Amino acid sequence: MSAVVLGIDLGTSAVKVSAIDKQGNVVAQASAKYALQQPHPGYSEQDPEDWVTQTTQAIRELLQQSEVTADQIEGLSYSGQMHGLVLLDESATVLRPAILWNDTRTTSQCRELESQFGDDFIKITGNRPLEGFTLPKLLWVKENEPNIWKRARTFLLPKDYLRYRMTGKLAMDKSDATGTVLLDITTSQWSETLCNQLDIPLTLCPPLIESTAYVGHIRVRLKTT
Repeated sequence: MSAVVLGIDLGTSAVKVSAIDKQGNVVAQASAKYALQQPHPGYSEQDPEDWVTQTTQAIRELLQQSEVTADQIEGLSYSGQMHGLVLLDESATVLRPAILWNDTRTTSQCRELESQFGDDFIKITGNRPLEGFTLPKLLWVKENEPNIWKRARTFLLPKDYLRYRMTGKLAMDKSDATGTVLLDITTSQWSETLCNQLDIPLTLCPPLIESTAYVGHIRVRLKTT
């Protein structure tokens, strides 16, 4: 069998790993599920460590149940659930369960954004502030979990956290960053206007990359326990 690339799709309920050859054919697939936490009505959270362990499990299953070998894997590419919030401290340790795209606790934060910025918010971000986006989640943590907020040093989307754990590199691609509603679509950079007026440190925002950019090498063997 020729060289393959692994496509890792981090979904809301499961991760799917696909091995794809240079002709674009899917030659093997495996998946692994993880739990959804709903501690209160409207809440939707997950433990980011589950993404890591289950992705590892899916990769191992793919290798065990197909003719693909580890030596044939030339690269990995990531896609996944958008808008979720993963908060990390100064040592890049997860501070709280990830708040997912389908969490609806942030209605008041959305209304506050509309009131404060009006149509300027759409001019900056290209979107209205809706509950699914990441910025309202940041504001919810800032308002409701101040001790966690004080310790936060960066935020990531779910697939970006998984990639960080596999490569040691913090980054977010610009296409997904638009879904945080914290990106200035005219400059393709984090909005200093929004960060300054909302008292969000610009340093909390991760480095931006193109969606096709090379990020790094797989650095460690991921744990399964």
